[in-house]
Amino acid sequence: MKQTKDPYAALRYPEFRYFVTAQFLFTIAILVQEVVVSYYLYEITNDPLSLGLIGLFEAIPYISLALFGGYFADRKEKRTIIQICYGIIIMCSLLLLWVTHPSTEHGFSILQQKNFIYLTVFFLGVARGFYGPAWSSLKPFLVSAEHYSNSASWGSQFWQIGSILGPASAGFLYSWLGLTNTLILVIVFFLAAFVFVSQISKKGIQNIEKQADVFSSLKEGIKFVTGNRILFYAILLDMFSVLFGGVVAILPVFAKDILKVGAEGLGIMRAAPGLGAVLTMLGTAYFPPTRQAWRNMLIAVTGFGLATLVFAVSTQFWLSVGALFLTGAFDSVSVVIRQTILQVLPPDDMRGRVNSVSGIFVSCSNELGAFESGVLTKFIGAIPTVIFGGVMTLVVVGVLFFRSKELFSVKLEKALKE
Repeated sequence: MKQTKDPYAALRYPEFRYFVTAQFLFTIAILVQEVVVSYYLYEITNDPLSLGLIGLFEAIPYISLALFGGYFADRKEKRTIIQICYGIIIMCSLLLLWVTHPSTEHGFSILQQKNFIYLTVFFLGVARGFYGPAWSSLKPFLVSAEHYSNSASWGSQFWQIGSILGPASAGFLYSWLGLTNTLILVIVFFLAAFVFVSQISKKGIQNIEKQADVFSSLKEGIKFVTGNRILFYAILLDMFSVLFGGVVAILPVFAKDILKVGAEGLGIMRAAPGLGAVLTMLGTAYFPPTRQAWRNMLIAVTGFGLATLVFAVSTQFWLSVGALFLTGAFDSVSVVIRQTILQVLPPDDMRGRVNSVSGIFVSCSNELGAFESGVLTKFIGAIPTVIFGGVMTLVVVGVLFFRSKELFSVKLEKALKE
C-alpha cells in the first residue's frame, strides 16, 4: 500500500525511464520542427489557410491508418514498430532540411516549397498512424498495474516539459541559428530518442485469437470504446474542447500580425500551455485527479474554455501568455484522467486498438482543429475564430454535463486497487 502512494513509483522502473526520456527528446524535436516549419511557411505565404492545411495533411493519413496501427500494435512487437516509425520520421526531417536549405531553396518556387512541405507532413502522419498506438500501448508493460496512474502523471509531465522547451526554444533557435541549423538539431534529437527506445527490451505479444480478421478485430476496439461511457465521454470531451478551443495552429498569426512579437514571442506563447500543464501535473503526482474523475474533467474543460476566451480578447502580450498558461493547466487535468482511464480499462490484448481509437479522436481535435482554425481565420479573422472556439467549448461541457450525471459516481481509484 505504501508503494502505491510513492509519487516516484513509476520512475523506479529503468525501462520506464528510457521510455519517458525518449518521449522527452522526441517531443522537443517534433515541436521545434513544427514551430519553425509553420513559421517559415507563414513567412513565405502570409496565408493563415496554409497553417490549417498542415494539420489537414497530417490528419488524413493518421485517421486513415490509426486503427490499423492499433491492430498491428496488438499483434506485433511494439518496440520494433516504434523504431521503424522513428526511421520514417527522421527521413522526413532530412527531406525538410533539403527542400528548405539555402543551396536548394531558390531552385523551388514558393508553391513548390509549400507543396513539398505538405507532402512531407503527410508522411509524418503515416508514421504517426502506427507510432501512436504502439507507443501508448507499450507504457503499461513497463510498470506494474498499481502504478498506472503514477506512470500516466509522469509520462504526461515529461511530455509537457518537452512541450515547453520545444516551442520556447524554437523561436529563438529560428532567429539565432536559422532554419537549416535548427532542423539539423532536430534530427540529432530524433536519433537520440531512437537510441533510448532501443534500450527497452522487446515485449512478448499477447495471445490473440488467430481466426479474427482485421476488420472484425478493429470493430472490437471501437465497440469497447463506445461501450464504456466514461471512456467514450472523456474522449469526446477532450476532442471537442481542443477541436473548437485550440488556438495553437494560428499562433503565428497572433505573433506576427496581432501582438507583433515575432518568432521569439511565438516561442514563448507556444511554450506557455506546456508550462501550465507541467506545473499542474507535478501536483497530480501527489494529488491524483482520478478521485471524482468526471467532475474534475468537466471543471477542467470549463476552465480551458474560459481561458481561451481571455486569450481571444487580450491585446497585451503577457496577458495572452497567461491565458495560454491556464489553457495548459486546465487541459493537463483532463489528460491525466483520460490517460489513466486508457490504462485501467482495456485488457492487455486490446490496448493497441483502444489507444488507436482514442488517438483518432485526439487527431481529429488537434489536426482537424488546426484546419478548422486556419479556414475560419482566413474568412472571419483570428480573434473571432478563437472567441467562437471558446464559446463552443463551454457549450460542449454543458451538453455533456446533463447527459452524463451517472458518471459522477465512477471511482477510478477503486479500479486501480483491484
